Amino acid sequence: MEKFQAFMEKYFVPLATKLNGQRHVAAVRDAFTLSFPLTMAGSLVVLINYVLLSPDGFVASILHLDKLIPNLADYQAIFNPIINGTNSILAIIIAFLTAYELAGNMGGDKVLSGITSLACYFIMYPTAQEFVNGGSGLSTTYFGAQGLFVALLVGLGVGELISRFSKNEKLRISMPEMVPPAVSKSFNLLIPIIIVLGLAGLCNFIFLKITPDGIQALVYNVIQAPLSSLGSSMGTILTFAVVQQLLWVLGIHGPNTLNALRSIIFAEQGLVNLEYTVTAGTAWGAPYPVNWGSINDAFGNIGGSGATLGLIIAIFLVGRKNKGEYEISKMALAPGLFNINEPIIFGLPIVMNPIYVVPFILAPVVCNIIGYLCVVVFEIIPPVAYSVAWTTPGFLIPFLGSGANNFMSLVIGILCLAVSTLIYLPFVMVSAKAAQKDGNLEMEEVI
Repeated sequence: MEKFQAFMEKYFVPLATKLNGQRHVAAVRDAFTLSFPLTMAGSLVVLINYVLLSPDGFVASILHLDKLIPNLADYQAIFNPIINGTNSILAIIIAFLTAYELAGNMGGDKVLSGITSLACYFIMYPTAQEFVNGGSGLSTTYFGAQGLFVALLVGLGVGELISRFSKNEKLRISMPEMVPPAVSKSFNLLIPIIIVLGLAGLCNFIFLKITPDGIQALVYNVIQAPLSSLGSSMGTILTFAVVQQLLWVLGIHGPNTLNALRSIIFAEQGLVNLEYTVTAGTAWGAPYPVNWGSINDAFGNIGGSGATLGLIIAIFLVGRKNKGEYEISKMALAPGLFNINEPIIFGLPIVMNPIYVVPFILAPVVCNIIGYLCVVVFEIIPPVAYSVAWTTPGFLIPFLGSGANNFMSLVIGILCLAVSTLIYLPFVMVSAKAAQKDGNLEMEEVI
């Protein structure tokens, strides 16, 4: 362990420090940091709606809240609008903030860059749909996490171009001194903004020639198409797990992006397993012990995508010196217990974070393999074949999903949590070292 830590500090910390200082990476990181309060608020609302107010939620089902409170699910309507105004428009927020932060790093106009980025994002948004009874409207599919990848590209592109064009004297429209500063600033950037908007329109025109639904659908199809021919096997599950995590790192909502294809491959197997348990009264002998729900959702998803409950615990154990990550982890613990990990993914963030890419991908893969070995190879626990609410604490899913009568399943769930924590530990230490070095560099610059 000490040799590994020395290797990480010698080679990985300097690389991570350099990458963290790169202006595009820093802009993405700071954009997600600024959006954290909204992300956290949305996550807490999801926690309330699906753990407490949903009749099949973990706490609601244990306490039988639906019997104590009539029409329990109706009260979700109080909080749903908050989700619509936070996590459901995350891509729009990030499109603005990424350009805003990058322009700040480059000495450009932050607000006008952010506004232009928003305009470009909607210029390149899928065409409005016509309604049967007249009128039209935009689909909200790509307002949230599903549209993050394009939002990041647009934000980085606009922030870069506006900042560079604004320094070109030939593209400025100078106004008399008596003109208010705000008006003068707007005219100074008028030509650069028109050029950037024109480029966005040209890009959209090209993408529409490739696919009628534009760049958003193109990104989705490019990702989905290579996976469409995969069959059902452990190799398929690991492939989906790796791709899903890579998408999250790039700022794309991995589970949502792959959901349609994943459902086609695995949904029937889950239903067959469930029907088997109804007839046999046990999960032992379920016909499909290896499928997405019984492997990844049961063993590789503790705390949410990337098994991030282990990351939170690792930060509590060895990451206290990194005050930012430690404070975010304290706030993310409650949602993380119920597999809601947007506060960690977008607050830490994990998106575009070079330090946490490896453990974020590795932890669920290792835990999936542990589950496979215990269920299929050594047969020490029954398959996870019973339906379990997704908000159930991850380490309990193997136990409850296998019938809640095999305590070894509970041990394996806790083991997977421990293994994921161990995988994250050295990278949390590296992140703390990198944060210290960043702080020292900033102090030297100030001095």
